[in-house]
Amino acid sequence: MAVRPHLHAALFGAVVLSLLFAEPARAQIVVYDPSNFSQNVLTAARELQQVNNQIQSLANEAQMLTNQARNLASLPLSTLSQLQTTIQKTQSLLAQAQHIAFDVQQIETAFATTYRSASTSGSSSGLMATAQTRWRNSVAAFEDSLKVQAGVVGNISSNGSAMSSLTSASQTSTGALQAAQAGNQLLALQSQQLSDLIAVVAAKSRADALEQSRITAAESQGQEQYRRFSTRSGYQPGNVTMFHGN
Repeated sequence: MAVRPHLHAALFGAVVLSLLFAEPARAQIVVYDPSNFSQNVLTAARELQQVNNQIQSLANEAQMLTNQARNLASLPLSTLSQLQTTIQKTQSLLAQAQHIAFDVQQIETAFATTYRSASTSGSSSGLMATAQTRWRNSVAAFEDSLKVQAGVVGNISSNGSAMSSLTSASQTSTGALQAAQAGNQLLALQSQQLSDLIAVVAAKSRADALEQSRITAAESQGQEQYRRFSTRSGYQPGNVTMFHGN
């Protein structure tokens, strides 16, 4: 009879333990479905591929925007004001042409008066004055030509510096716009150099033309002076008083 309390206690403990550990044991049971697992893996792989595609698309768009920004970037170098100043200097030298300017009306007037054939009715002093005018015109034209040549030679150093800067900017350009702008400025520089060359040729041609016209007019004047000399009457002797008495 004394043993029953111990049995009851043991039975009660066994029941409690069974109740405590029964549910966890059932919770650890996992049912594996191969087809469902494969489907989940494929779904996850597709979603991962879509994410990768979106990332790549965003990267491509970012690169495209970067390239567009480079292509639209303006060239930080401009030689336009320098070229304009150089052209204005050459134009100023041409505008300083002495006596007979680069003007059609002035040229027509000069050749209708100063460079025409010698007049048979003009005075000898008038012929000499006209000859001196032609000579001064030729000397002034040669001076003008030398001034223009000196100005153009002075532009060579600044043009060389501009060409070096533009070539460097073109080679290091980050986009199409910078390369195009550098190329356009190089073309403008070549145009300015071409205008300098035209100015030199024009000034030199002007001087040569005036000198040739002077020579032609001098020949005509010489013929007229010879005609007048040859048609003069013979020498007539006369009294000449060397000294006057008191």
